[in-house]
Amino acid sequence: MKKIMLAYLAILAFPALTFAQQGNDPLADPLLPFYVVTGFVFIVALLVLGIAIYLLQILNMLIRMQEAARPEAAPATAKQQSLWQRFWIWINGYQPLEKESELLLDHNYDGIRELDNHLPPWWKWLLYGSVVWGAAYLIVYHVTDTFPLMDDEYKMEVAKAAEQKAKLAAAQPAEVIDENALVYQPDEAILASGKKIYAINCASCHMPEGQGSIGPNLTDDYWIHGGSIKDIYLTIKNGVPEKGMISWAPVLSPAQMRDVAFYIKSIRGTNPPNPKAPQGELYKEEGSNGSAEQGASM
Repeated sequence: MKKIMLAYLAILAFPALTFAQQGNDPLADPLLPFYVVTGFVFIVALLVLGIAIYLLQILNMLIRMQEAARPEAAPATAKQQSLWQRFWIWINGYQPLEKESELLLDHNYDGIRELDNHLPPWWKWLLYGSVVWGAAYLIVYHVTDTFPLMDDEYKMEVAKAAEQKAKLAAAQPAEVIDENALVYQPDEAILASGKKIYAINCASCHMPEGQGSIGPNLTDDYWIHGGSIKDIYLTIKNGVPEKGMISWAPVLSPAQMRDVAFYIKSIRGTNPPNPKAPQGELYKEEGSNGSAEQGASM
């Protein structure tokens, strides 16, 4: 038990030492309530363990009482009891058997008498400690507002996360994409990035290979909203709300929308299995070499 208490004190002291080394005030840490609650749960666990030990001690005491009732058994004296046994008797408020007649109440039912035993001291201390804990919690959290409540702590964490996000965005500014100047290029890095984004966000409606399901087929030569790289980018950016396609601008960065647009452009003519019937109008655009570059449904 002593080792367990020392380990618990070490666990509680670790966060405080860490903050002290960092020059921070431990009381200002938003996780302090978590540490306090964790400590309380740990104490409750120790109390449960103590209760289990207590029950075992009662069982052992009953066994000793049964053995002491035998004629050949000699009564144990106070000198024969160890320090731990005397402490255990005191903390549980045990009364010697010779005083049992003094504890008998007048209540009698069919020869069954009742002893006037009081609650064990440790049980009373647990009750008093719970009352003190409840009063301290009420004062600290609801009267003085020393520590934030769960709702306030959540708001603080959200504000902190927003601040960190703003700092990260300032340190790594998003790439600016001019949708009017987009020119498709089969860049391997861009296509690999677009394929990952497509698999996460687009495959559920357009199928993993672009053959179409809820959404149209992206591998044939027909487009609903235009087949140029600019049209594809704008369709991803603005969405098609009347068809159930959301605007991905709040979700994806401009560079990510460009990557997935390039990937969609790259899978034209791949002829996946079970393609959806063509939708929209046939789209053709002239390449630099005069050959017709055709698009896919979107």
